[in-house]
Amino acid sequence: MDKIESKFCFVLAAAKRARQLQAGAKTLIKTSARKSTRAAMEEVVAGVVPYDLPSIEGEADDGKGKKGKSKRAEK
Repeated sequence: MDKIESKFCFVLAAAKRARQLQAGAKTLIKTSARKSTRAAMEEVVAGVVPYDLPSIEGEADDGKGKKGKSKRAEK
């Protein structure tokens, strides 16, 4: 998995995973962390937690990996 591009994305991915761990999910890697937040951060750094980057408002994905202005933003 690619490195997370921003601290914001890292925090979102780790927070979501920490909530899953607190709800009873098992860790995906061996860790000595006792707290769910630390275990979640270690999992994100290890690249075992999948995540999607949110799209930026005003940009639309054209299906070819390129982003352009949405029709809504043009009005």
